Amino acid sequence: MTIPEPPGIERVLFTGDQIRRRIAEVGSEISEHYRGKDLKLIAVLKGSVYFLTELTRAIGIPVKIDFLAISSFASQRSSPGVVRIAKDLDEPIEGEDVLLVEDIVDTGLTATYLLRTLAGRGPNSLAVCTLLDRTSRRLVEVPVRFRCFEIPDRFVIGYGLDYRQLYRNLPYIAVMKPGVMADQSGAPARPPTASE
Repeated sequence: MTIPEPPGIERVLFTGDQIRRRIAEVGSEISEHYRGKDLKLIAVLKGSVYFLTELTRAIGIPVKIDFLAISSFASQRSSPGVVRIAKDLDEPIEGEDVLLVEDIVDTGLTATYLLRTLAGRGPNSLAVCTLLDRTSRRLVEVPVRFRCFEIPDRFVIGYGLDYRQLYRNLPYIAVMKPGVMADQSGAPARPPTASE
């Protein structure tokens, strides 16, 4: 079944085939790095679920998984806010090698908060793996150990990334047209129309 391209897309940034090939490469790197270790992948809901699923298939060693969900109090994309954990881990991570799996690392504020929180729980090691890395917007340094793609400062959807909770199920990653998103003043974004 083919999902129709939603209105408001400027271009496809990465096709499904490109994404799967790159995840397979990263999965091999992770397998080598963590061979003989007790690896737990912690995914940040909801966006990283698609990436996590494909990544676990590409890792050639046994892994455990767990999930975190965060809530953000940011009202604007250009003004990052405070985050808090809305759904915590189901199991402790003490003594385990933990890989935090993100859909996208942007400003670094959320990843830094999560790393600090998880480090306080006594893991043996702690690292970050992200599908997308938007370093141009970084406000704080994040030690990203595994990255699939670096992207420009554009709003992207698909493969778990959403626009107003839509388009996560697109089998590719696409750039939204700038006019569809909120303007620089932070005015609400208008929904895309079929003519865009």
